[in-house]
Amino acid sequence: MTLPLAGKVALVAGATRGAGRGIAVQLGAAGATVYCTGRTTREHRSEMNRPETIEETAALVDRAGGRGIAVRVDHLVPEQVQALVARIEREHGALHILVNDIFGLTRMEWSKTVWESSLENGLRTFHLAVDTHAITSHFALPLMIRQPGGLVVEVNDGTDAYNAGHYRVSFFYDLAKAAVGRMAFSLAHELGPHKTTVVSLTPGWLRSEAMLDAYGVSEANWHDACKRQPHFAISESPAFVGRAVAALAQDPELARWRGQSLSSGELAKIYGFTDLDGSQPDAWRYVVEVQDTGKPADVTGYR
Repeated sequence: MTLPLAGKVALVAGATRGAGRGIAVQLGAAGATVYCTGRTTREHRSEMNRPETIEETAALVDRAGGRGIAVRVDHLVPEQVQALVARIEREHGALHILVNDIFGLTRMEWSKTVWESSLENGLRTFHLAVDTHAITSHFALPLMIRQPGGLVVEVNDGTDAYNAGHYRVSFFYDLAKAAVGRMAFSLAHELGPHKTTVVSLTPGWLRSEAMLDAYGVSEANWHDACKRQPHFAISESPAFVGRAVAALAQDPELARWRGQSLSSGELAKIYGFTDLDGSQPDAWRYVVEVQDTGKPADVTGYR
């Protein structure tokens, strides 16, 4: 069996659960060595207080065919990120793929103005979503640019086009998501001369572990949640965005995407990968054409 990413080293920052875990596992399925970082381990939980651990993610990477390495890192602490990159350099001498998927939001404040929001929660949201990405890029990119052909993925919520015209949840969340998209643009400008490709990538309605718990379902019976929220029919598993990243990493013409804002559904049509159920959910087109217009839920032609 050919493993197209054998010999490649990836860092998935924020791999404990959700999109980060899905991306780490699919990079492993393509043969990559994946450093899986996050704050929750078997011995210590982050403020999210959820049971998923980075050790579990690393084991899933191994099971998929790659090599998973779990490292507890708080990406808000520069010294910890610096030590992580030094370890990657010491153990492998190179870094080919960087995925910034760090967030870890614990409390979502819906439709609250900046003056109505909790300032503490709002600033924490911004620090987790933006500062962590900047700190990680600061330390990781000097190792990446030693050789051409690298891939940097800024994981976002929403494409740049959608976010530019839509208010996203609250002042702080909206600001954070706009900043992540702009980070991809800025990094693409700076890394272009080093032949390193940077993209912003968004999953659709993600069936993360927390989302499944919120609807009282599992991945096996997720369709039951559609009784409560019909538009959940367009949702996708974390493996879908993971396959998007794996496809990008294998693309010999990767540079064509430099600086662009992409979605898992869009890339599925181009690269031909599917979600776990064999479908290709195009969530952001569905949101614009069906959900936001108030039409009844109907995924015909969208997955």
